[in-house]
Amino acid sequence: MRQIIAMGGGGFSMEPDNLLLDSYVLAQVANERPKVCFVPTASRDADNYVERFYRAFRTLACIPSHLSLFQPNFADLRSFVLEQDIIYVGGGNTRNMLVLWKEWGLDQILQEAYEQGVLLTGLSAGSICWFEEGITDPLNAPLYKLEGLGILRGSHCPHYDGESKRRPSYHNLVLHGEAQSGYAADDGAALHFIDEQLHKIVSSRVDAHAYHVQRVGNTVTETQLAAGFLG
Repeated sequence: MRQIIAMGGGGFSMEPDNLLLDSYVLAQVANERPKVCFVPTASRDADNYVERFYRAFRTLACIPSHLSLFQPNFADLRSFVLEQDIIYVGGGNTRNMLVLWKEWGLDQILQEAYEQGVLLTGLSAGSICWFEEGITDPLNAPLYKLEGLGILRGSHCPHYDGESKRRPSYHNLVLHGEAQSGYAADDGAALHFIDEQLHKIVSSRVDAHAYHVQRVGNTVTETQLAAGFLG
C-alpha cells in the first residue's frame, strides 16, 4: 500500500500543543514504534525546527530521526531513507528544496521509498512537493506555480485559510490555465491518499477543511470536502 498524507498546515511546527495530525500519521503504519524521519531541507535545516520535531515526536510512540543534506548525517542516502517507515518533510522554500533534492538524487529515492511502502507526509513545502504542481509564496512576491515530484496528479495549495492571498491566487491560476485543477487544504487539514487516490480528509481543528478547485468553462468552482475531526 502506497500512502501520502499532505497537510495544508499544522502538525508539531504550527500546533505544538495539538499533535492530532502527527499522531494520525503514525497510526497509519503497522509498526508499534515506527521510524519517522524529519526532512528539514526547505528550512535550510533550521536548528530550532529540528529541535521542535524531536521535542514533539519523543512524546509519541515512534523512533524519530532527521535527514540533513547540509551536514550529511548518513553513510548511504538511499539506505538511510529506505529503512524508514515515515518520511516527514517540513516547510520552507519549496523551490530550493526540490533543487537540492535533485542534486542529491533524493527525489528519485523518495519515489522508490514510496513504491516500497514508506509513508510520505509533510506540511506546506512538504505537502506541495508530492503533487505535479504546487502553489507557493516567495517572500515579497506574488504566489506562483512550481513543479513538484508528480507522484500525485494535479495541483495543490496549502495554508488555504492561513494567508489571505492564497484563495484568490489559486483561483486565478486555475482559471487562466496556469495551474491544473487540484486540492486546497486549510491549516490543520490533511489529505490522505492511498495508491494515488484520495482516501479521506482529516483535521486537527473543527473548522479546518479541504477543497477541490477546478475550472468549469470560464469560471472556477470550489467544492468543500468533508473532513473528519480527529479530536
